[in-house]
Amino acid sequence: MARVATLGTACLNPSHALHLSGCSMAVPFSGHWGRCIGDCGSGGVQSRVVWCVHLEGWTTHHSNCEQNDRPENQKRCFKICDWHLELFEWDVSEWHICVLVPFAHGEVKPRTSECVTAQHGLQHRSVHCIQKLNRTIVASEICEYFTPRPPTEQACLIPCPRDCVVSEFSPWSECRKRCGKNLQHRTRSVIFPPLYGGSKCPNLTESRVCEVPISCPLGEEEYTYSLKVGPWSKCRLPLPKEVNLIGRTMLDFSSDSTERSTFKLQGYKHHHHSKPWDIEIGYQTRQVRCTRSDGKNAMLSLCVQETVPLTFQSCIMPKDCETSDWSAWSPCSKMCHSGDLSPGFRGRSRDTKHIAAGTGRACPDLEEKEACNIGGAGELLHPCPRFSWRTSEWKACEVTLLLEHQDPRRHRHTALCGGGIQVREVYCVQTPAAAASLQPPVITRPVEKKLCPGPAPSASQLCSIPCPSECLLSSWSVWGPCVHENCQGRKGFRMRQRHVIVEPTGNSGSCPHLVESIPCETLNPCYKWIISKGICFPDHGKCGYGNRIRKAACDEVPDDLCSEPPPPETVACEVPCAVDCVITEWSEWSSCSHSCSSKNTEGKQSRTRSILALPGEEYRLCNDHSCTQLYWETSPWGPCSEDTLVTALNATINWNGEATCGVGIQTRKVFCMKNNSVQVTTKRCPDSTRPETARPCLQLCKKDCVVTPFSEWTSCPTTCQHGNTTAVKQSRYRIIIQEAANWGKECPDTLFEERECEDVPLCPVYSWKTHKWSQCILVPDSVRQGILGINEACGHGLQSRAVTCISDNNHSADVTECMKWTEPMPSLVQECLISCKDDCTFTPWSKFTPCSLDCESTKSRRRSPTGRSRKRDKCQNTEVYPQVETETCPCETFTSRPHGNWSECILSGGKGELQLGMRFHGDTNECGEGVQLRAIACYDKTGRLVEPSHCSRSGYIEEACAVPCPFDCKLSDWSAWAPCTASCGTGVKIRSKWLKEKPYNGGRPCPKLDLKNQVYEAVPCYAECNQYSWVVEPWSPCKINNEQNSLHCGEGKQSRKIRCINATEDGEGVTVANTLCNQSEFPVETQKCTLHCPNECVMSDWGQWSKCPQSCDPNIMQTRTRYVLRSPSHAKACPEDSEMQHCILNQNCFQYQYNLTEWSTCQLSENAICGQGIRKRLLSCVRSNGKSVNMNYCEKLNLQKPAKLSIHCLVECVVNCQLSEWSAWSECSHTCGLAGQMLRTRSVIMQAQGEGRLCPTQLTQYRNCAVKPCYSWILGEWTPCKVKGGQCGDGFQVRNLTCVVHDGFISTMSKQVETTLCGDLPPKDGMLLLPCSLPCPGDCHLTEWSEWSACELTCIDGRSFEITGHQSRSRTFIIQSFENQDSCPEQVLETRPCSGGKCYNYIWKTSLWRDNERTVWCQRSDGINVTGMYAEPSNAQHGIGRIQCISACVPFCACSGVCGCERGYTEIMRSNGILDYCMKVPGLEDKKGDVKTVAAKNKPVNSKMHDIFNGWSIQPFNPDGKLKIWVYGVSAGGFLLIVFLIFTSYLVCKKPKPQQSTAPQQKPLTLAYDGDIDM
Repeated sequence: MARVATLGTACLNPSHALHLSGCSMAVPFSGHWGRCIGDCGSGGVQSRVVWCVHLEGWTTHHSNCEQNDRPENQKRCFKICDWHLELFEWDVSEWHICVLVPFAHGEVKPRTSECVTAQHGLQHRSVHCIQKLNRTIVASEICEYFTPRPPTEQACLIPCPRDCVVSEFSPWSECRKRCGKNLQHRTRSVIFPPLYGGSKCPNLTESRVCEVPISCPLGEEEYTYSLKVGPWSKCRLPLPKEVNLIGRTMLDFSSDSTERSTFKLQGYKHHHHSKPWDIEIGYQTRQVRCTRSDGKNAMLSLCVQETVPLTFQSCIMPKDCETSDWSAWSPCSKMCHSGDLSPGFRGRSRDTKHIAAGTGRACPDLEEKEACNIGGAGELLHPCPRFSWRTSEWKACEVTLLLEHQDPRRHRHTALCGGGIQVREVYCVQTPAAAASLQPPVITRPVEKKLCPGPAPSASQLCSIPCPSECLLSSWSVWGPCVHENCQGRKGFRMRQRHVIVEPTGNSGSCPHLVESIPCETLNPCYKWIISKGICFPDHGKCGYGNRIRKAACDEVPDDLCSEPPPPETVACEVPCAVDCVITEWSEWSSCSHSCSSKNTEGKQSRTRSILALPGEEYRLCNDHSCTQLYWETSPWGPCSEDTLVTALNATINWNGEATCGVGIQTRKVFCMKNNSVQVTTKRCPDSTRPETARPCLQLCKKDCVVTPFSEWTSCPTTCQHGNTTAVKQSRYRIIIQEAANWGKECPDTLFEERECEDVPLCPVYSWKTHKWSQCILVPDSVRQGILGINEACGHGLQSRAVTCISDNNHSADVTECMKWTEPMPSLVQECLISCKDDCTFTPWSKFTPCSLDCESTKSRRRSPTGRSRKRDKCQNTEVYPQVETETCPCETFTSRPHGNWSECILSGGKGELQLGMRFHGDTNECGEGVQLRAIACYDKTGRLVEPSHCSRSGYIEEACAVPCPFDCKLSDWSAWAPCTASCGTGVKIRSKWLKEKPYNGGRPCPKLDLKNQVYEAVPCYAECNQYSWVVEPWSPCKINNEQNSLHCGEGKQSRKIRCINATEDGEGVTVANTLCNQSEFPVETQKCTLHCPNECVMSDWGQWSKCPQSCDPNIMQTRTRYVLRSPSHAKACPEDSEMQHCILNQNCFQYQYNLTEWSTCQLSENAICGQGIRKRLLSCVRSNGKSVNMNYCEKLNLQKPAKLSIHCLVECVVNCQLSEWSAWSECSHTCGLAGQMLRTRSVIMQAQGEGRLCPTQLTQYRNCAVKPCYSWILGEWTPCKVKGGQCGDGFQVRNLTCVVHDGFISTMSKQVETTLCGDLPPKDGMLLLPCSLPCPGDCHLTEWSEWSACELTCIDGRSFEITGHQSRSRTFIIQSFENQDSCPEQVLETRPCSGGKCYNYIWKTSLWRDNERTVWCQRSDGINVTGMYAEPSNAQHGIGRIQCISACVPFCACSGVCGCERGYTEIMRSNGILDYCMKVPGLEDKKGDVKTVAAKNKPVNSKMHDIFNGWSIQPFNPDGKLKIWVYGVSAGGFLLIVFLIFTSYLVCKKPKPQQSTAPQQKPLTLAYDGDIDM
């Protein structure tokens, strides 16, 4: 854009516009780059808008701009996708050091001099977006797509510079008691390192010459001489010139000596080794020189000693490890593309061609691995297989899985129902690829379960088997009238019906017949005329014959449906006259005396009417049909068979939820039965109620057994197997995922197959073959003789041998095969000794003497000198050359000690997990007899731990134990139902269980019991209220009271018979005892009556009372009427023909309502233990006075009935926690010792349900392992540095390697044992031998490391500034001679971070004044005295004395408060009591103001004043020697008082007084300070 703006400016200049033929009047502009779109990765494209802008600011066409200047509108970019989150991440470095803000960008940071606590700074860090796999840096936009860029800069605090803090000096070392000038030294160590630009540490060593030197006797030198041994040279082979060089003179290795020594070279013969391992033996030398105590070299003869140190030795020529070339890369472990973007790996290896010899470089790694198929390369691979869980269909629901073994219902043949458990198989399969997912589902073979992600689906669940319920029927209805069948023909039937209340379920069969019929011949028409009676109108006068008009209607249907002709509308009638006989209307027909007629019985009905004189009676026959009841009976429906007529129908109709394969037909037989269950001809039963004999049905599909294909054969070992191992087998299995049903194909018998692995490679057998040792090879004679002038070839050397590899058939093989297949290679080189003629020689050791059976016995072996050694005294020294070795004989007496606690009771049982179905049957042992184990440690008589088999066969103490079995609460079976508590209406019936066994040992608790240890169950019940009823017969004729009455009329009495009958259907009206009927409702047995005399008014009986409203409102009246049957002859009035009364509740008016009982408890079937049940409640009709009445009263009122009288409910199944079997015991956590433990586990198959026993918290059991002895190599402490053969120089520190037996915890009680028990020796280099240097007298050398200092934090205002603290240690140099102090090494400081540090502060400490002096020092808050760098003295200004103090105290306290002024100066104090500066006392100008350093003694001016005020109770001085503040106040008051007295005297005397006393010189200065803070 800068170039475009320049061009626009040039075009705007008119002077240039004429000369620029190509000048454009428009410039291109571009917008911001848009988001990267396209394919993921580097294939993305980024675009932006480019437009052309006229110089005046408006947009113009692209052609007006120079096309060469057009910016790009597209560029390649890296498209970031969500899965890149797994490939890229922010790489954030640690925060850099905090620097001051003005110098945060690279400038040199100055040290501030005005720091109080801390300074503000900045610290930076580098942030890059990297690819995870190879850690390469990529564009930051990739990582910013997912997470914001971490900050690269943050504010920080820089504490004030902290100077180095060191400890106090140690006491001076003792002077050596030798003549001459001796030095002594003292050292100190670093306590806290310099930080944040603080001063460096001072010298940690001080040296001085001993004050009392010891003069040397005359003629003796004051120097001492030491034999200094140098380091060994590199191992080298003899050169040819060294072999031929004879008689050549060589200088001694001592540099300052001029002595010469000559030697002759003998012939040296190379020893050639057999292939493949070529070991060369060479030699190495070292210098030995004599050094003087002042560090200079001296002649070797001045350091003569008895044994001359060895200056040559044989060595192994260093040879680096040689390896073969790398093999080809193995195939990538990831050969497919998965969504997790994780790379694959491949590896390669190489073999060792030659092991390292001597000090050669060790072998590098022989295997390496690298990532492969990374990033975009993986996308080109085919997708990786995916795995998912599959399940078989649920197996049949089993109730017995919930029952205990002792439950008798397990062995009943009756089918159980209700809640149960069903199981299924859960297996893992390979999911088909995305392209194959559109294909029909294919049953795939199972694979290993570990390949499936996530938790496996549940393999068990609760289920329910529906309990069969019986058919529940209503009562029979009353017999209907005798009617035509379909109103046709002469044959008729009387019928009664009942209906199904609860349909049967399960295998309980079908309901019985619902319709019964009785043939009849007295046919009633299907529809009959209903006649309304009119009023009789006499033809003449008020009485006599007349006509009655009536209306007729055909049974509420059209009139043409009535088969009979309509009755006449007018019929003759008669109204009685005053003297006529009056006869009442006929009563209704009574009920029939018998329900049917037979040979011995005949049914009758009667009706009556009363004559005013004598009553009359009429009878007729009824129920003259036979007593035989007929009904249709059916057989069960047959199987569903194919119906060819409906095969074309759609077969997807599904009535019962199961797969169907077409519509079939079911048939059954129909029989006509009579009441004694005897089959009769079908013609006798009515055709209208004949049941169906055929119905359509759905044919269920055949279900063949479906099994998965066999899984892959388990893999055979890919590695070779040793010949003595058992045959390895491989297996495969398949799973039933659908059982056969509906006559489908059955499942196969074989679900598991096993076979032996074929072509399993056997491991090759190789072994090392060692050859004879070569001769002992010494240092070449030329070297040996040239150095020491020794002609005898003897001493220590090395010898080698060839080691080859052979196969099991003794054929030669490549050595690499043995390194791969057998134990480590035997040693190729060993030390050897060629005895010199002056060496002591001995016979070989004899065999050990035999041991006796006594544990106190010993065994020994001997050797004796041979040859000349027998006569040499030194060879007879048994301390140097022992000739007898004695060892203690092994003792076979062992003692055992128990270790650890007893294990938990371990029950015997299987090792693996049982199949799921078996597990629920309780086949695993959770309680019973078992064994407890306790480990023992076995020791021999010496207290050494040995194998436990010496004390016990198993290594345990075993003790029988028992795990108590939990017993659940046990109740009896339910008792029979008690009778209903109500004889009429709704009541309750109960049944009970009682306690048989209480629970214990964690069994399921009992339900809540009453005081009698019983539990009850109550359900509502209903008793018919009209079971027994009163029946009355017609009233007897009215009997006149006065029989003398000639007219036989007037008042009298009449009676009737009353009896109690069984009103139920089965009772058939049989008379029973009167006591069974309700006595409170006993009808009136006698009543008054009137037989009217002639000419009296005769009234009819009272009609029914009119109905009261349902509300029984007392303001509403009910009425009844009667009419005149005969008018009186005279003017006598007839009585009232109507009556009225109030509607009074529960007197003449009643209300009715439905009454619901409470819900019953959940009722299960007798064969169910849990699952789905039914809760019931009963409905009754109750009158307002509380009496239960027939349901018809409530039904007539159309009251709203409750919706449900029964509901389904669930009784929760009680399922105990189901556990798997215990797994096998694991391997011991430790191979030896006391700390080893084994464990076994089990898992939860199904959690507890309901009130079942909960799962135990302990799913893991532990037990101690058998205590086996541990054998370990123990390294001893390093010995002091020793120089073999010399007094100083290069030497070695050694430590011992010991094989000990212990119990897993190495301690002082560990016993030393044979080295063979510890196995292979650890590498010796750097472990048993450590090069060191022993300084010679006069050498300047470093001390050992000091102890690590306490962990200290950097703190600001008493608060920690850092999370981690600092610890330091140091090494300083020791000067033994001032002449060579320039060659001293630098002192060394080491600092390390630490945790748990503390904040320390530093304060000045002073002693009491004594003899005008006191000691001043700096102390850390934990009581450690410290020292440090001395601050440079500051320049004196205006006579102010210089102050010097320890800088370590400066950052933490003011050092001026502890410094005193020299004599001639007075102390000027600040208001806070700290020394400000020193002021010269007037008259002492020749002295300079100086302040004593803390290393010296401070002598204050007023030091003698301490003695003056020593006995005072009120001390004017502080412990540090300063005056207290109140002294200044008293002094000021005294001064003012003196001035006042002087002024008063002057006024009184008016004479000057020249003898006026003056104060000391320092007093005015001190008093002048008061009130002047600035001073």
